[in-house]
Amino acid sequence: MNKNPFFLFGKTILITGASSGIGRSTAVECSKMGASCCILVGRNLNALHETAHMMDKDCQCVIKTCELSDPSEIDRLILDIPVVDGVVCNAGINKMRPLQFYNEKDIDAIFMVNCFSPMLLIKQLVKKKKLANPSSVVFTASISGYSNVSVGNGVYGASKSALSAFMKYAALELASKGIRCNAVHPGRVETPLIHNGVTDEEDIKKDLLKYPLGRYSRPEEIAYSIIYLLSDASACVTGSDLVIDGGRSLI
Repeated sequence: MNKNPFFLFGKTILITGASSGIGRSTAVECSKMGASCCILVGRNLNALHETAHMMDKDCQCVIKTCELSDPSEIDRLILDIPVVDGVVCNAGINKMRPLQFYNEKDIDAIFMVNCFSPMLLIKQLVKKKKLANPSSVVFTASISGYSNVSVGNGVYGASKSALSAFMKYAALELASKGIRCNAVHPGRVETPLIHNGVTDEEDIKKDLLKYPLGRYSRPEEIAYSIIYLLSDASACVTGSDLVIDGGRSLI
């Protein structure tokens, strides 16, 4: 058997937000790196099946639809899965608005999906003893909650900042159980959503000037970093924030 610590042989990985973007790439790359089983969680059943079809056939794929904004759905999910070796809390939403246009509904929805649902998910996984010893939890945060402040992104950034703070408390409390907790902080990621007309192409060109490497990250590049944190190669890494932003935070 290959002893390379970067591989995921024999590991069962739970991935939320697995229907697209970073979550989909993480599932695909986990399967390529030898994960024995990936549990794909999301709201769109058809999109989850699309992710499954892109994965290595040697990896068992379990699809679970779940509305993570509903605590009872999280409880149901936890009862319906086996013990896992890794968790990727990746599901997230955003709605950009200047602060004078925030409303309570938007704040509640963004914080529920981006911060509160990962907190509740980890709570239930620990409570129901569904996290192996050792195991690894990776939270997808954002440089919007780390160092990069921009107009109209306050609620999203605050939710991701809160998630990163929770990660550190979880890392401290769960270390004795052999559970590591870390966060990745992507900058802007190259996806079709960037070019869907919401953001002007000229604005994208100007924004890219703020990235020393001259480009946005690709989803699979974020996935590679997540896999490192899931793997035994990072066995002594916990409570850490890993920034993947092409140098954006340097400016």
